Formats: sequence, C-alpha cells, structure tokens
Amino acid sequence: MKLVSYLLALVFPLMCSQPLDREATLETQADSGVYESDIVTSKTAAQQPASTIPQKLIKTAYLKFETPHIDTTYNHLITTIKARNGFVQDDNSNTSYNRITRHLVVRIPTTNFQPSLDAITKKVSHFDTKRISAKDVTETFIDIEARLKAKRTLEARYLDLLKKAQTVKEVLEIERELSEIREAIEAKEGRLKYLQHKVNFSTIDIEFYTLTSTAPIGSSYGTKMWNAIKGGFEGISIFFLGLLYIWPLLVFVIIGIFLLRKRLKKSKDKKTNT
Repeated sequence: MKLVSYLLALVFPLMCSQPLDREATLETQADSGVYESDIVTSKTAAQQPASTIPQKLIKTAYLKFETPHIDTTYNHLITTIKARNGFVQDDNSNTSYNRITRHLVVRIPTTNFQPSLDAITKKVSHFDTKRISAKDVTETFIDIEARLKAKRTLEARYLDLLKKAQTVKEVLEIERELSEIREAIEAKEGRLKYLQHKVNFSTIDIEFYTLTSTAPIGSSYGTKMWNAIKGGFEGISIFFLGLLYIWPLLVFVIIGIFLLRKRLKKSKDKKTNT
C-alpha cells in the first residue's frame, strides 16, 4: 500500500498538468491508425488472386451397408484405417431384435481420404447409403486470417501507446483494451486451429450390420415348417407372459364371476321354495 501511495504521489502532479483532451487524443491515435489498417488488410485479402490461395476443404463421408460377418468386416476396416494413418474417434455397437450393428467414426488424413474409401468399398457389394461431401472453407480461412492480422496490428499500436502513456489512467485504459484484444486474438487462433484440423483430417462415418433372425433365402419347405412351429411356441410364450402382467385383473374377474353365480343360485333357490 505504501508503494502504491508513493507512485500515486509521484504521478498525481503529472495527471493534473495534462490537457483535458489527452484521453481523446489517445483514443484517436489508436483508432485512426488501426482501423485504417483493418480495412487495408481486408481489402488486400479480398483482392488476392484466387489461384494463389490454397483451397481448404472439409471432406466427410457416410457409409451404411449389410455384411454377413460383422467381426470380419470390423477387422478389415481397422486394418485399412491403421494402414493409412487414420484413427477411430468413436466406436459403438448395438443389438436389437434381429440385427447387430457396429458404428465407427473414423478420422483419416485428407491425403488418404479417397484411397481409404476405395479400400473400404471394394469389399461391399451394396450400400444402403453412400454419401460423400466436401465443404469449401477457404473464404472462412481468409476472413479469419485477415481479422487476426488486423487484431495483431491493433495490439502492436496499443503496445506503442502503452510505452508513451504518461498517466496511470492512460496505462489502465490501454491495458484494459489490450486484454480484450488478446482474448479476441486467442479466440480467432483457436477457430483457425479447429478448422485446420478438420481440413487435415477427413471424417468417415461407417455403419454396418448383420441380420440374425431372418430365414435364409431359398430354404426348404421343412425348414419353413419348423420355423413356423417355433414361431407358434414363441407366440404361446408371449401370450402367457401377457397373462402374468394382468393377473390382478384376472383375479377380480374370477371373483366377480363366482359372486355373480352365487347370487344367481340364491335367487333360483328362493324361486323354487316359493
């Protein structure tokens, strides 16, 4: 606290001696130089010939197909992915009533995207779905890089002003502006890294499955009869399981029938006696 008081005591006379328009001059110096440079940077990026700008593409593919041997297909896919320097980002499996499904999300270096697709599709005779797309993000890259360059120029201008600041108030204001500028720079750098990673590594979404309860095509008549018999037993089992779920209702119905018959019997006996 003593050190801060001492610094304020030294700076206070200088603060009082400064013109009232010092703050306005400071803001004008920063804004006039930097925002003009922002415009120049954006115009320069926009006027750059398209042939000199490397194209940035985010490539993706979605494949869905049936396979007779799901484990064999899985091993083939993993071997293909590793051979082309790719990796599995997500792997999950699911089993339903008559189907076993495996779902892979794969990241492959973009240079190996098409060779990987060729190797995967080579052993697939039919696709339920096959979708390949490429999103051009070149313009987004140019825009973010131009804005990033402008922010860095703005940061350099404020650093120069910080060296020339003569009051504590000016120092604090400049440092506050520098903090906001650096946050914006970090956000744009993070966005660029994310996009670059998407461009460098393409995504292949693969879903493959095998059916487990369907009868083979061209099966014999005896096999069909046996399947029908098994289906009948399964139907009976389901029926009795359903009865177990509604047993309280069945109890009430039986009691009701018993009481009703008993009442009818009493009424009949009365009529007979009379």
